[in-house]
Amino acid sequence: MTPEPALSISIRYRDLSSLPESVGKAPALKHLDLTGNRLADLPDTIAGLESLRLDENQFASFPESITNSSSLRELHLDKNLLTSVPPEIERFENLERFHARGNRLDSIPESLGRLIALKDLRLGGNRIESVPDSLWGLTRLETLDLSENRLSSISASIEHLTSLQMLDLGHNELTAIPDTLGNLIGLSGYLYLSNNRLTAIPESLGNLANLAYLNLTDNQLTALPGSLGQMANLKELRLYNNRLAALPESVGNLLNLRELHLWNNHLTGLPGSIGNLRSLRELRLQNNRLESLPESIGALACLTCLDVRNNRLPEVPESVGSLDCLTYLDLRGNRLLSLPDGIGALRNLEKLDLRWNKLTALPSWIQGLEQRGCVVLR
Repeated sequence: MTPEPALSISIRYRDLSSLPESVGKAPALKHLDLTGNRLADLPDTIAGLESLRLDENQFASFPESITNSSSLRELHLDKNLLTSVPPEIERFENLERFHARGNRLDSIPESLGRLIALKDLRLGGNRIESVPDSLWGLTRLETLDLSENRLSSISASIEHLTSLQMLDLGHNELTAIPDTLGNLIGLSGYLYLSNNRLTAIPESLGNLANLAYLNLTDNQLTALPGSLGQMANLKELRLYNNRLAALPESVGNLLNLRELHLWNNHLTGLPGSIGNLRSLRELRLQNNRLESLPESIGALACLTCLDVRNNRLPEVPESVGSLDCLTYLDLRGNRLLSLPDGIGALRNLEKLDLRWNKLTALPSWIQGLEQRGCVVLR
């Protein structure tokens, strides 16, 4: 006998405060999406589901009707009123994806660590202060989001999450990162450590050679480890709103880097190796203390955006005129007395900002830039 095909029902954003029992009696119902209603409970007839989406409702507790749904593989409860996850969640032995972002959770039950099939866990935007040791046993976990909570520390046992590809610990109260984080060599997507209280990052972070995106913004970092240059696959590095006084020479080894965000630091210069970043498209250095730029900056053949506003530059290197792909150049708020003529030959330049400098006279090529459509602010 051929089994009935799986049925999916979607009742999204209908302002429902209750769900008819008939919905749960639909034959072969496997996927139910009730996002964006006013539901606070579900009828007892709901059973046998594989995926259930209850985002943006008014659930203050888990609906009792699903506590024995061992067939459930996906459960979405983002933006509800949950204050706790019941210990009975361990009954969801086949659960692979659990999202409960934007609730009022202040803890994670030990039993959550017994969901050994779990691959995707997102509990950001809650009030969680600590993580139970059992969670570090979820060795199939690929995505872990604990952002926007109240975590002050992370256990060294995080290294046991050997399948992890994406990790978000941003917007917490972390003062340190365990060295063992560098053992998560499977991290290939993103690592968010932004908006914490970090004063340093471990050398071991350089072991994350497959990582594509690293965000360390809004911390209290004063220096970076030389091992940073070992992160060969890094495409985007965000370090703004820290206290960095210098970059390691090894930053020039990040040959796949496309974006480097360093604004609001204490940088007085850049290493000459910066010119090795031939894939770089955006270099944002505004609001630092830069007194010079290296000539090697002219080797950044793919650069489209260079922002050095609000620094202490008395001059711009001639090599900037070699940045043929440059579309945006912000030089405002420096101490420039003159400009290299090569800027006038940048055929792709769309915006040049020269305001609040000490230019004695504008070069004749400014008019040529404007005539071909470049916006020049002076």
